[in-house]
Amino acid sequence: MLLPKLALLATGGTIASLHTATGLAPAMRAEEILAACPDLSLQADIWVNDVFSLDSSNIQPEEWQILAHAVLQAAQNCQGIVITHGTDTMAYTASALSFMLQELNIPVVLTGSQLPIKHPLSDAPSNLTEAFCAAAQAAPGVYVAFHHKLIYGTRAVKMRTLGFDAFDSINAPAVGYFDADGLHIKQNENCFEIKDTFSVSPSSLNIDPRVFLLKLMPGTNPEIFRHIIAAGYKGLVIEAFGLGGLHYIRRNLIESLDLLNEHNILTFVTTQCLYEKADFSVYEVGRNVLKGSIFGAHDMTTEAALTKLMWILGDTQNRMPYIGTCLAHEML
Repeated sequence: MLLPKLALLATGGTIASLHTATGLAPAMRAEEILAACPDLSLQADIWVNDVFSLDSSNIQPEEWQILAHAVLQAAQNCQGIVITHGTDTMAYTASALSFMLQELNIPVVLTGSQLPIKHPLSDAPSNLTEAFCAAAQAAPGVYVAFHHKLIYGTRAVKMRTLGFDAFDSINAPAVGYFDADGLHIKQNENCFEIKDTFSVSPSSLNIDPRVFLLKLMPGTNPEIFRHIIAAGYKGLVIEAFGLGGLHYIRRNLIESLDLLNEHNILTFVTTQCLYEKADFSVYEVGRNVLKGSIFGAHDMTTEAALTKLMWILGDTQNRMPYIGTCLAHEML
């Protein structure tokens, strides 16, 4: 039987960590990770590549671009790709890749673990096995495979620091789940057309990291907007209250949003609530918020809203028309 051709791209994280004098640190190469799960080589023909070796707290937009280029290179000769990654920023990387690699015609599956792969109680072997299963069977797109769930990259959020069930699918059902019978996939309607071949140009990977995240609290000073502008940010995600409320008594945040418009700061306003969407039409404190360069983030996760803005700002002239369009399952 001809084995599927898959790729393993390693980026570090807990899954690849070993104990050092200063604590856990990424140290294992992709070949060593694969060798820790020997059965995988019986199920697929796996090519490996060490893209970089970092704690995921150090993986930033520059690394997303490096990783996206590595995905494109691997995609030339394989049917699916698995990326091992630290859990702390995996949701950001998965969301970013979802927008950068929309035209890719194979699945890209991110996974990791809460314990190093050499730990006797590690969740790494099962997560890795399930990720390769998804890379061989899922539709094109970017996913997170973790603790028996397969989640769209734009819907995954890390919910637990210690529990093995670390990720949930927010505001959308998981794409699939794993049990004793293997992977069960619920194929939702894709937001984009799947092509038989792909032609992702290097320019498609351009992003602008100058996006700031502001979580409102009672008493937020409107002057914060001036500081954000002065710092050179070109985009802003505001986590507002409830359905999308901003206070305007004594400290008028709604009035101060005009300053963002004047400086063409592309802004998403979303809710601090993890589940369900923002709706600015319900309460007085939410009305008149959306105008000019200020848009509602609907039911997007914060990670998806941030990375979508970065992607749009990477080529505003061509991408701006898609700000309110579902591109990679990020919103309903």
